[in-house]
Amino acid sequence: MAKTKSKAKGSTSVGFNQAVKLLLHITAVVQFCYGVYFFHERVQMPASIMHPFAGKFKFLTFLCAIIQALYYVVSLVNDFVGTNELAPKNAPTIRKFKDYLMATLAFPVALNVGVTFWTLYAIDRELVFPKVLDPVFPSWLNHVLHTNIMVFIVLELFTSYRAYPKRSKGLTGLAIFMVSYLIWIHIIKHYSGVWVYPVLEVLQLPQRIVFFVAVLGFTFALYLLGEFLNNIVWAKEVKLAKRKST
Repeated sequence: MAKTKSKAKGSTSVGFNQAVKLLLHITAVVQFCYGVYFFHERVQMPASIMHPFAGKFKFLTFLCAIIQALYYVVSLVNDFVGTNELAPKNAPTIRKFKDYLMATLAFPVALNVGVTFWTLYAIDRELVFPKVLDPVFPSWLNHVLHTNIMVFIVLELFTSYRAYPKRSKGLTGLAIFMVSYLIWIHIIKHYSGVWVYPVLEVLQLPQRIVFFVAVLGFTFALYLLGEFLNNIVWAKEVKLAKRKST
């Protein structure tokens, strides 16, 4: 009888956890997919602060939102056709991709964008979000793109276990993305004559170099933070996964 009750409680707990994950993923998919659509199609940036070259794809905020939307779509698909087993011995491809995407891009880029944006906004909003944007950029969209990306990815970290890749592979993937973006904004500067972000206009070359190095270092630190938190929150699962892999 005791074993039966224990199994019933365990089954109820698993069912509740799965329901929480599913609700989180559905909410995130709707929110970030609509946010990407609205920003790309409905927000008309003032010509005085935005050169048409590269459109919205020049902004890390927009690219981050696409990453978040992609991650939660993949997570939702995994909920139905993949597996949410804590430490599967032979994880399906979609689960492996989900875990890698979360560790390498979704978590560190979301926190990078959110923390950097609100820090610069607190110092001088004109550096990242000039007041001229207020009439065309809804407050709710600003929070979807700069606040909710952090809230949801942290909730995801605490509600879903993921197997982190080897640190060298994870950091390499993140480095490729971030360095590519830095090259991208220099290409945009070359063809448009303006920097993507006003803060870069007020920095001299040595200051910009320090700024870029600091951004890269901060992003790599966020990757390590995600790995650290994952190892603490899911300590038992991490140990189990290591035992299964040996």
